[in-house]
Amino acid sequence: MRSRWQLWQQDKRAVWLAFAVVTLLLLSLPFLTDLIAGRSWVRILDFALLYVMLALGLNIVVGYAGLLDLGYIAFYAVGAYLYAMLASPHFGLHLPFWLILPLGAITAGVFGVLLGTPTLRLRGDYLAIVTLGFGEIIRIFLNNLNTPVNITNGPQGINLIDPIASAGFSLNQTHSLAGMQLPGTYGYYYFFLTLTLLIIFVCVRLQDSRIGRAWVAIREDEIAAAAMGIHTRNIKLLAFAMGASFGGISGGLFAGFQGFVSPESFNLMESIMILCMIVLGGMGNIGGVILGAVLLTMLPEALRYVGPAQNAMFGRVYLDPADLRMLVFGAAMVLIMLFRPEGLLPSVRRRRELHPGQGVAAQEQESVYDSRR
Repeated sequence: MRSRWQLWQQDKRAVWLAFAVVTLLLLSLPFLTDLIAGRSWVRILDFALLYVMLALGLNIVVGYAGLLDLGYIAFYAVGAYLYAMLASPHFGLHLPFWLILPLGAITAGVFGVLLGTPTLRLRGDYLAIVTLGFGEIIRIFLNNLNTPVNITNGPQGINLIDPIASAGFSLNQTHSLAGMQLPGTYGYYYFFLTLTLLIIFVCVRLQDSRIGRAWVAIREDEIAAAAMGIHTRNIKLLAFAMGASFGGISGGLFAGFQGFVSPESFNLMESIMILCMIVLGGMGNIGGVILGAVLLTMLPEALRYVGPAQNAMFGRVYLDPADLRMLVFGAAMVLIMLFRPEGLLPSVRRRRELHPGQGVAAQEQESVYDSRR
């Protein structure tokens, strides 16, 4: 019979093997994607990483603290327009990205506090309506701040934005590495992947911290949390600020990657889409949020091929791919809410909340202070 030490060593080797496989897969993913599906799908991978960062930020507000936010895309817009104004010919400024990104995170965090302050006593539908209005106000401001002083260039947006570059090394250019040509989309992928892993690390540490446990306590019962000595006002504002700062970073990366921003990129549908990523994947669970973001980014793009397939089979297009994407998206959300409301990859706590009859004995035996539950 094997000893506990042997079992621990075996588990440790399995963990390191899984880590090595995942690392190798992530590093080779752009090459495999380019080989199998084409260069355009590498660009879609870049956008998927941006949405993962956005979804992780919103997960702090919605999944951890239980505060429904339908205007989260406003912080994305703040970060994007700040980068666009400070790194483009619009104002003649071309500041380095390593200065603009932290500034975008701070600015978006301030906007998060401004949103959170008047909504501290609101819950549920009322909070959703206020945050929705905040997101629309930001979009309308961006659309109209071109007179009498041209700040945002109005509905025309800002173009010719500087790509992400440092010390003469631009991610927008093709580079050579060990005889291989790495296009700009590859460079953006590895840079976005690095920041995504950093944000995941921060989220994991927050989840296991006293702040993360305070967020969970507020989500479960705010009155009981206040009675236990948690300063609910500051903790809720911190959730808004942290989530908004991640949105600001993602917005700056989007502006540098896209080279163009306009108010149309930050409409209400984008906020709803990010919220659906969290609900679909598993609210409050980091792995589930990542899964939901990747699925809802990749699936609409894959359905674009339905139009050419119909044309090849029937000689005409019966179902427009754009309409089909929304139809499949709506049907998927309805089915998820009916048959798996906790999401595809839920946290243990979320699963027990929606299925209280399962695992009751195990729940009674475990510590109520386990933040991961």
